[in-house]
Amino acid sequence: MKTAGQWLCALLAAGSFLASCSKISPAAQKAAGSQADGTPGIEMNIPVLKDAVSGKRGFKRPVIVGAAVSSGEYRDEQYMELVFRHFNAVTLGNELKLDCMNGYYNGNRRPRAVESAELNGSTLQVPSLDHSRADAILDKIAAWNDAHPKSPVKVRGHVLVWHSQAPEWFFHENYDASEPYVSKDLMNARLEWYIKTMLEYYTSPSTPTGARYGKLFYGWDVVNEAVSDATGTYRSDLEGGHDKLSDPTHGNKSSWWKVYQSNEFIINAFRYANKYAPPELELYYNDYNEWLPRKVNGIVALLKAVKEAPGTRISAMGMQGHCSADSPSAADLEAAVRAYAAVVGTVMITEMDMKASASFDGTNLEEEYQRQALHYKQLYDTLLALDKEPGITVSGITFWGVTDPYSWLQGFSGVGGGADGRQKQCPLLFDGAYKAKPAFYAFADSRRLKNTQTK
Repeated sequence: MKTAGQWLCALLAAGSFLASCSKISPAAQKAAGSQADGTPGIEMNIPVLKDAVSGKRGFKRPVIVGAAVSSGEYRDEQYMELVFRHFNAVTLGNELKLDCMNGYYNGNRRPRAVESAELNGSTLQVPSLDHSRADAILDKIAAWNDAHPKSPVKVRGHVLVWHSQAPEWFFHENYDASEPYVSKDLMNARLEWYIKTMLEYYTSPSTPTGARYGKLFYGWDVVNEAVSDATGTYRSDLEGGHDKLSDPTHGNKSSWWKVYQSNEFIINAFRYANKYAPPELELYYNDYNEWLPRKVNGIVALLKAVKEAPGTRISAMGMQGHCSADSPSAADLEAAVRAYAAVVGTVMITEMDMKASASFDGTNLEEEYQRQALHYKQLYDTLLALDKEPGITVSGITFWGVTDPYSWLQGFSGVGGGADGRQKQCPLLFDGAYKAKPAFYAFADSRRLKNTQTK
């Protein structure tokens, strides 16, 4: 993704402004957003986003203001400077998903290693997990928090159960994709073992890692994208798309549904999460295109099923917020928030970004930036207004990245909310030179935006 987005980074990093920075004092350079050697730096003379969103022009109370961070971004020091300055939470983009926990051995028909584990008094054969990628990012966050106890960064776990980024072998006998699918009983054991292992490793005070990382986590996505765009009901193994059920991983089809042929795995996931998670850890259902009326109805049915099942717990609905320059409308967003809040009370925007308009070609930046900022402002104003109403809580907004070049939308993605990889994109609040775009001010101080809508 970074390579596909370098066009934007180069375009925005160049110019007379950065050249002129070398002629002023180091202190002035830092305030303006440049290093002492003239290379790009973050701006220190702009509002702090997390303060603004929680402040008197925002939600008027502390809320989550998050950003996605993955293995590439956390090594970029300026990216992380933006994270630590402007955000109070992060979501690990990939590193807590099932395929990453198995070392990204997605092309293999079997896991790299299998070992024995104890579960409910029985011995179970399980794949050997690799926590190293997630731990590296969490260690960086924990070190920041240790050094800055007055401005800690929290973490959202993402995700325990998803049809995508789940190796196909996980659903088969002997963890071998060439063998038959396992029974529901064995799949339940694997599901419970995995949720137990992840939550105990990262959030239990009785484990060494949980004692260190547990204080970081405020919530976890238990189930992700289990409702179909096409049917408006549960995603199945017969879902449309180019992927095949026999593929190493899937973009559309669900092997979870193939094994269960019902929503039992969703109910059990929330049941197991409730069993092993600390009571203060928030548990979410998370989905995209969550404002489409037909899909809203399917998600509401899922939320009700989870909430009504014995032994489960659900804290909120995670509305991903993968938008475009033209959708959703404020009315569609409002209707969706009302529908979810009627069931679970609280919603959070969990993966917000904005795909470019059809007319954007990578050169008409000012026009696109204006259009983007005004649409972001419209959606944000809608959320602020809804949050004031009794029975509706909007607990925060997480953006799916910080700077445009790192965005997943710069490349092709076959999963929900993704892009085709052909059109240039500028979906986030900061550009490739780490500078705030007009979209930033839609949230930080909308008085700085132009008032005219771009056509």
